[in-house]
Amino acid sequence: MKPKNILMLFVVAVVIAAVAYTLTGTESPEAYIEKIEAERERQFKYIRFNIDSPLSEEQKQNFKTLNFYPIDAAYKVKALMVPVENRKVREVPLTDGSKERYIEHSWAEFELSGKPQRLLLMQSMDEPDKRNFFLAFADETSGLETYGGGRYINARQDGKTSITLDFNLAYNPYCAYNPDYACPIPPKENIMEIAIPVGEKNYDK
Repeated sequence: MKPKNILMLFVVAVVIAAVAYTLTGTESPEAYIEKIEAERERQFKYIRFNIDSPLSEEQKQNFKTLNFYPIDAAYKVKALMVPVENRKVREVPLTDGSKERYIEHSWAEFELSGKPQRLLLMQSMDEPDKRNFFLAFADETSGLETYGGGRYINARQDGKTSITLDFNLAYNPYCAYNPDYACPIPPKENIMEIAIPVGEKNYDK
């Protein structure tokens, strides 16, 4: 086959792949990594420069990077949302002893590391978008490589009964950087008996 024809076949194949990607919504591994890295850069800039950062001005001067585990797409999971029976408002304890009110909304059920998992999805009382949820969790890395008070994920419902939980996007609460902040403590239902070695690591002061 002539080189010109080979080139044309390659171009056609690339176009078909691009169309298929657009139609199926499937994310390539490269695009996924770029998305996570972009979010990490956004987090760093917020902590380093934003006026609402939990860091003091002195801390900002010495703040060079956030610590993360390597990205692992195996920790991005599609979970089944099972509504909590008799939904109620829970007063979630904060690290300063006060409490904050959240709606106990749904259970996120999925499998990870070969084990079934069931985590409680909560919703802020003043959340305007009812497809957005808050997940506070702790795991076997908590207090070792990650913050002892647990980590958070902001998740959005993406189907009638499904939600994607991407633990690569797990981030530290403000009190991991500054103890003057009050942060929600993960409920006992969300203390995982496995390690989640992705997402943000503990802040190195």
